[in-house]
Amino acid sequence: MISKQQKPTQSGFHAKTNADEITKEIDLSEKIAIVTGGYSGIGLETTRALVHAGAQVIIPAKRIEIASKNLDGIVPKENIVEMDLGNLNSVKKFTDSFKESFNKLDLLINNAGIMACPETRIGDEWESQFAVNHIGHFLLTRELMNTMAENDGARFVSLSSSAHSLTGILWDDIHFHNNPYDKWMAYGQSKTASSLIAIEFHRRMIDKGVSGYSVHPGGIITPLQRHLQKEEMIALGWMDEDGSPSEMAKNFFKTTSQGASTSLWCATSPSLKNIGGVFCEDCDVAKRKNEVDESLQRYFGVADWAIDTDEASKLWDITEKMLIS
Repeated sequence: MISKQQKPTQSGFHAKTNADEITKEIDLSEKIAIVTGGYSGIGLETTRALVHAGAQVIIPAKRIEIASKNLDGIVPKENIVEMDLGNLNSVKKFTDSFKESFNKLDLLINNAGIMACPETRIGDEWESQFAVNHIGHFLLTRELMNTMAENDGARFVSLSSSAHSLTGILWDDIHFHNNPYDKWMAYGQSKTASSLIAIEFHRRMIDKGVSGYSVHPGGIITPLQRHLQKEEMIALGWMDEDGSPSEMAKNFFKTTSQGASTSLWCATSPSLKNIGGVFCEDCDVAKRKNEVDESLQRYFGVADWAIDTDEASKLWDITEKMLIS
């Protein structure tokens, strides 16, 4: 089933809205937030805006030294805590430590991710993009749900991508054990999972006063592209032969501040008080693919498989089983 709320709200914002425009009227004093990957790219801009609005932001970081350097003067050092999404023991250690230190969580923004990387196996022979982008975040989210519950207005934001349109969940071979590894299909699947986790979270938590949202932040050149060669960026239409941004990139790509805006809108906008369990882009609830001009469907709108409540419940249950195995 697809939520009837999956339709634009005419939010008044747009694709090139900057982060500070979203939060300028917002007071987050006394609020506690966690932002994974909150020390580089759009994650850093998200952290900066939340802190500026008064929130206390905790940053789980795989690379503590880099996080400390990038966040110097933005968050205190003690709020940067070691965590590796590819290591479930590390995730559990982080959540246990958080729950010892704090009795509530207002905002959880699952922003970290890896993209189009060479085939790598971690955990229980899991494909690494699905494992890091989805399974690690799933455990983090599940362990913190009770800390968010009954905290009226708490919100969960999970970062998806336009790449979700490449594929739904590959139910017969999620980890590419039987079929040849395809880095883009693996990434696309992981980003469909990033959307579905928000859909199911919302279903489970809405009665406890907590909402979930998934977000396509837009096209942004960030460290996420580190595994891509120049030739690939040209083939994708992001770059011209001379290495400069293509016309498409100039028109559609965003700055990191603009890229953080949809996450911030979902995390803070009063207009979403009675809306949740939806996929958002360009600072509004996204259209479904069939409502978007065909030539733009690869980049805009949400595929039904990423917002289907049955798919979301199935993925939640299967991920639970992966954690047990």
